[in-house]
Amino acid sequence: MTEHPHDKLQQDETPRRAGLALITEGHWAGWYHWEPVDHFEEHAGPFYCKPDGDSVLCGFIPEAKNRNGGGNIHGGALMTFADYALFMIAGGMDTSVHGVTMNMNCDFVGAAETGRMLTARGEVVRAGGSVVFVRGIIDDAGRNVLSFSASIKRFKPR
Repeated sequence: MTEHPHDKLQQDETPRRAGLALITEGHWAGWYHWEPVDHFEEHAGPFYCKPDGDSVLCGFIPEAKNRNGGGNIHGGALMTFADYALFMIAGGMDTSVHGVTMNMNCDFVGAAETGRMLTARGEVVRAGGSVVFVRGIIDDAGRNVLSFSASIKRFKPR
């Protein structure tokens, strides 16, 4: 481990305050998108979220670029979506949870296909002062695709 702050925090440019922007048109109208974009998530996704009662629902429609050699959605794409959902679930549509993923456990329980909306939901198992524990499920129209549990190491935003 290094003593240096996370790579993103070493940029020379002044960071912009990140947040959720409401989508007002198209398929994702009524959903929210993270702004400014996380370039890796945007390339793998894009991913969206919206309030769902006391929780949050995350959405993703995989494309051909997300397929593995067998034609199903690549596990890495599913794990990237799970990591996005982890932070959305932990914050509950509030962008105040800042940190890094400490660990993530994933169980692939079904195959996903391109063009079908995947959703992720979950719950905060425990939120301490410096660590948040979350578990969740990614599904395809009610059919489970991936279950995950993870923890976030919180840090204060700059």
